Amino acid sequence: MQGSAYAPVRAPARHAHKFGGSSLADAGRYRIAAGLLDDGAPQRVVVVSAMQGVTDALVALVASARAGQDWVPAWSDLRQRHLDTADALDGQHRHGAHAAIETEFDGLRAALEALATASDGAYADALPGLGEVLSSYLMHAALGGDGAGWTRLDAREVLVVHPGEMGVGVDWALSRARLADWRKQHADNDVVVTGFVARDGQGRDTTLGRNGSDYSAAIFANLFDADALTIWTDVDGVLSADPRLVPDAVCLPTMSYAEACELAYFGAKVLHPQTLAPVQQRGIPLRIRNTRNPQAPGTLISPVSEPDAAPVKGLSLVHDLAVLELIGNGMVGVPGTAERLFGALRSAGVSVTMISQGSSEHSICCVVRADQAARGRDAIVAAFADAMADGQAQEVTVTPDICVLAAVGDGMVGTPGVAAQLFDGLAKARINLRAIAQGAGERNISVAIAARDATRALRAAHSAFWLSPHCLSIGLIGPGKVGRALLAQLHEAQSRFQRDSRHNKVDLRLRAIADSRRMHLAPRAMAFDDAHEALAGDGVETLALERFAAHVRAEHIPHALIVDCSGSDAVAAFYPQWIAAGIHIVTPSKHAGSGPLARYEAIREAERSGGQFRYEATVGAGLPVIQTLRSLLDTGDELTEVEGILSGTLAWLFNRYDGQTAFSELVREAHALGYTEPDPRDDLSGTDVARKLVILAREAGRALSLDQIEVESLVPEALRSVSKEEFFERLHELDAPLQQRFDAARAAGLSLRYLARLDREGRASVGVVSPPPGHAALHGALTDNLIQFRTRRYADNPLVVQGPGAGPDVTAAGVFGDLLTIAQTLGARA
Repeated sequence: MQGSAYAPVRAPARHAHKFGGSSLADAGRYRIAAGLLDDGAPQRVVVVSAMQGVTDALVALVASARAGQDWVPAWSDLRQRHLDTADALDGQHRHGAHAAIETEFDGLRAALEALATASDGAYADALPGLGEVLSSYLMHAALGGDGAGWTRLDAREVLVVHPGEMGVGVDWALSRARLADWRKQHADNDVVVTGFVARDGQGRDTTLGRNGSDYSAAIFANLFDADALTIWTDVDGVLSADPRLVPDAVCLPTMSYAEACELAYFGAKVLHPQTLAPVQQRGIPLRIRNTRNPQAPGTLISPVSEPDAAPVKGLSLVHDLAVLELIGNGMVGVPGTAERLFGALRSAGVSVTMISQGSSEHSICCVVRADQAARGRDAIVAAFADAMADGQAQEVTVTPDICVLAAVGDGMVGTPGVAAQLFDGLAKARINLRAIAQGAGERNISVAIAARDATRALRAAHSAFWLSPHCLSIGLIGPGKVGRALLAQLHEAQSRFQRDSRHNKVDLRLRAIADSRRMHLAPRAMAFDDAHEALAGDGVETLALERFAAHVRAEHIPHALIVDCSGSDAVAAFYPQWIAAGIHIVTPSKHAGSGPLARYEAIREAERSGGQFRYEATVGAGLPVIQTLRSLLDTGDELTEVEGILSGTLAWLFNRYDGQTAFSELVREAHALGYTEPDPRDDLSGTDVARKLVILAREAGRALSLDQIEVESLVPEALRSVSKEEFFERLHELDAPLQQRFDAARAAGLSLRYLARLDREGRASVGVVSPPPGHAALHGALTDNLIQFRTRRYADNPLVVQGPGAGPDVTAAGVFGDLLTIAQTLGARA
């Protein structure tokens, strides 16, 4: 069966099927299962599990009988469930299911009664296999019985197994001989086979171990020389990760045997670890399909899988583990150390999941089951007692609460950078790796991590290999003008990302929103378009920034980001600890960038821990001012001077001021147009411009603070502390000083502009100046911000960044740009 998993394939000559317990929960499910077998194959073999929940019920019955408890009511309920199902499938008792089930339950009752005195534990251990025997009668009836050409085979008649170190092994020669004898009597019939059960070499009933029905199906597909095996279950196929932990997990269309073996070993729930060996032995293609969604093609497992865009096919987690580590300076170069260690673990019955040793040989660590860790440690201590006494080995440590994350894929073989991609994705999600292992076959990279990080690690790795979008948990503080504009842009972008496949690798989830007093923490993502309304609805609580950040930093989402549009210095005070905790910060607020130098340096230091601080919108709103400066410096250029118009309000005022209209009238007009802050003194004081200059200076590596800038305020001293109403009444007091300066400038053939300056010597000033003719500041549009950088490369002709530098929409665009930049640094396509 070559070619695409989605392409039509030729019907196999002999098709083996297996139905799990979830597909056989009641009479209706048996009928559905029977209807799935009309696939055109000339001969069919159907292996069945017990009805859903029956194996557990049988195990409980055995335990109750052994404990001397009253097991009869549970036995009676189980019996009645099977008889009711038989009657629903074979109401006229034409196929004998009802009578056969009664007989089996009579035998079960006798066995349970005998358990109180029975000494044969193996006999009791075989009783849970009765569920498959009962199920085979029900499936036989659902398919129409002998009259429809179906024969029932009790696997115990032909399948002979023996215990082994790797699990139950099959006596293939004897089993084939017995099946050949059986088939002489049933050569042309379709067959219903009991899963899970078998007999040992002494003829005693036994089972293949829990979840062994899949193994039975593979065994009988091999014994019957089937051309294909389909395992019917309750999922669409093998998924790229556990969908309970990674909602974006995808169904894999194809897998190789090698890939499936790796995932099965590392806990993929769809397959039993031993299932693949019998089909791999004969190259039988195996397909996983869903009885509840039979239209889905499922996952095809065959010798070679189809190439995939990602080198990794799937990811799996193994829980409840611990790391054992033997440390010793004297072990370096000593032959037999590893043999001694693992021999001790083998003798103690400790199973090793993963092994890691540095080339220095100073330590050997292995990952074991948590419930075996103490036993393993004691065994190693005993085995190396002499070495410890001599000081050659120092200690044996146990690190509890460990998970192993395994990345599996044939595409990893010979592909450079796969490990780097995995480790980079985990590092960006702040996952610490305790141990690493990769086999020479290159199909599996396994890492041991703290159990508390397991879900976040799985999602981060899933995103790192483009198996799902990179997910960011977002909290927004300050849903004012800029905040709401940002929400609108996010809403519009979300639908665009969904339409455009190029942008389908970023998943932005707004999970928290807050204003100065209240917050709403959403368990799931909020819609961007009406998120601000959540602060007026149910579930609102008093703002607590620590709790807000903890909610955004969800353990099940790999990345967290807070957008601060509040303009609050109290919020900015939390930036260092948030960034140190791995929360990325995006803000248009100038408090962090221009506030106390110690706090700014703490933020920069915290960035070493993994969180990012982005603040492009603080200087030029949506203009790439900081980005341009950073690019110059990162490429080795040297900043010498900065000069420019850093206020859209002041740009408008001085572009309009011609000496004919009073300056105060222009201020009133700008206020009416919404160009100023509610109190125009916030613009006219020059403090906002000075803050922007501080931010640029610090970005260039200069330790400048606000109090080191010479700031010219346009607000007379007498008007700085009066009420806003009185300020507007006395606004005319601004006119005379500015008129005098304007007249002087015009007499010299110059104009006035409000400029920020940082010179070669580090002197910083903000105020009204008369730029020389040809200066870029004289040619800007009304509200444009304009920043010119003089550097070693741009010494004679400065680099100019110019454009709208104010307004909610352009400021929100700058914030959005920073947000997407962070997403891209995390590996997203955006």
